[in-house]
This record gives sequence, structure tokens and C-alpha cells, in this order.
Amino acid sequence: MLVDSHVNLHGESFAGDLDAVIERARAAGVARMVTICCELKDFPAVSAIAERYDDIWCTIGAHPHHAKDRPDITAGELAELAQHPRVVGIGETGLDFHYGYSPEANQVASFLAHVEAARRTDLPLVIHTREADAMMADILDDEMGKGAFRPLLHCYTSGADLARRGARLGAYFSASGILTFKKAEDVRAVFRDIVPDDKVMIETDCPYLAPVPHRGQRNEPSFLPAVADGLAAVKNWSREECEQRTTDAFFALFDKVPRP
Repeated sequence: MLVDSHVNLHGESFAGDLDAVIERARAAGVARMVTICCELKDFPAVSAIAERYDDIWCTIGAHPHHAKDRPDITAGELAELAQHPRVVGIGETGLDFHYGYSPEANQVASFLAHVEAARRTDLPLVIHTREADAMMADILDDEMGKGAFRPLLHCYTSGADLARRGARLGAYFSASGILTFKKAEDVRAVFRDIVPDDKVMIETDCPYLAPVPHRGQRNEPSFLPAVADGLAAVKNWSREECEQRTTDAFFALFDKVPRP
């Protein structure tokens, strides 16, 4: 069984094609999917997908690119929205200093609100990090000292130091199609040497980052087997062991999602 821990199924990329996309995913052996909320205004559309398909769940959150759009977001508001019966996680949230679409202060404030919401609800916290490793590690250390929460460093492409510090805090990590890219040896090294075997899962993060051999195509959940093959090679696992380990990790973290 395969489980896609991070997909983005709403928006123009899949307009008019979603039923076919979901059927291809099921045919490829993908049994469960989590579709991610990246803007608070999109939550009605995101949650509608989770309501429509009985094998899809969703999150509530605001990507750091959009932190400036709701600088007043509070943990209480996020926790209230998370009461939706199909919500199984908080995020996507985090820090991204590569593009600078939102000011640093807005990103940090939004991230801290999401952390507190995850702590209050005991839902997994889906974290995006780009060019912010040191600050992210420091915030995770500080916040974990204030009270436990359950982080998932999704589509992990950051450095070894953040991976080590995250692993010490009990964080989970998800591998995307990037793991299969020719020039991603540094990412493969982190998953091979640092990420704990019982804390790793896989994702497509579609519609981007299609894995080899699908590069250049619109990514979709049916490509998840290629990500599994990539992780299996890195971890020196059989394909069956990879499926079992990543599925077990998914259900351990996203414990509101029932096993098939």
C-alpha cells in the first residue's frame, strides 16, 4: 500500500480532471492522500475535495509565501478551523527566505501561530523550509521546550544540521520526487545517513516536482511509486519494505486517518 502524505489537488492544475487523477492514483496503489491547504482563503475548496473523496483528507494552514495575506492569524482561529472532520493536520506553514514573498516578521508570526495550533489540537504540523535552516531549527528547539507538538518536515531538501536537530526532536520527514533528481545527491545523503528509518514517508507535492522518469510532466499522485523506488534505493530497502515503512510512519503521524 502507498500513501501520499502531501498533494495539492485544488486550483487550476486539476480543474475538470480531478476524477481521472484520483482514479489513476488508486490504480497505482495509492490508498490514502492528504491534500494541503496553502492559503486560508482556499480552505473551502481544499476541504470540499476531502469531503468528496473518501480516501482523501486535508489540512488547514497558510504557506509562508502567503503569511503577509493574513498577518493577524491566530492559533485559536486555526484550531477552530481544524475542527472540520476531514482535517488531519496543521499547515502547510514554515519559513521561506528564498523568494521573500512575505516579510520575515510575518512568516515567523504566522509560523508560531501554526505551532501553537498544532500543540492545542495535537495534529501534525506540516512544515516548509527553504533557506531558513538555522532559524527553523532554533524555533523548533525553543517551541518544543514550551510544549510538545508533532512536526513533519515535508519535501525535505534542507541541510544536514536541520535534519539532525529535527530528528532529535522526533520530527518526521517526507521525501518527494526531488530525491530522484540527478543533482540531488545531497538530499539523498540526508535521507540515507540522518533521517530515521521509522520517521520517513513519501509524497508527490503535486502538481510540481514530478519524479524521474516523469520529469517535465504535471506531477500527480499516480507517480508516487517512482518516489517509493527512489527512497528504497537510498535506504537499501526492497520496494515492499519501503511501502510498509512509509505507510506505517504515515499512520503513526496522521493518526486521524483510518487504515484501509
